[in-house]
Amino acid sequence: MRDNSKFVGYLFEVAWILPSVAIPVTLFVAVVITAFAVGIRVPTDVGRVDPQALAQTVPFDNPGIREMAPGVYEATVIAQTFAFTPGEIEIPLDSKVTFTLTSRDVIHGFKIEGTDVNGMIVPGQITKVTTTFRRPGEYLIVCHEFCGAGHHLMFGKVIVK
Repeated sequence: MRDNSKFVGYLFEVAWILPSVAIPVTLFVAVVITAFAVGIRVPTDVGRVDPQALAQTVPFDNPGIREMAPGVYEATVIAQTFAFTPGEIEIPLDSKVTFTLTSRDVIHGFKIEGTDVNGMIVPGQITKVTTTFRRPGEYLIVCHEFCGAGHHLMFGKVIVK
């Protein structure tokens, strides 16, 4: 009778090596497809601003929503300790909105629940995130970066009519 233990050991090695190679390769392919074919991009720093001079810096001197073209809006939002300014943004249904964001004090997050909007707001940097609202309703804006003892109180909302 032959000893098959070496062959069985080889099969166990192959059974572990194949998934350990296949899983990272599959994840890499998924990231490449998402980045290039689907067009999903990470929100990036598009400029610099002095956090101490926001009141004198366009567009942060007048935060809020403004229509850039029919159906196209820009929402300028400032994050500061435990609040977004403005705290409420109202837009029409099927509008394309670019959120122009910065922080007055510390790092904050900007996540609109139920959408693909998710960005980090860093003092001194301008972040832009664009989305189109296709469903009417109220969308909660939350800060997802811990910013201090009142972090849990930091929220706003987008109202789509």
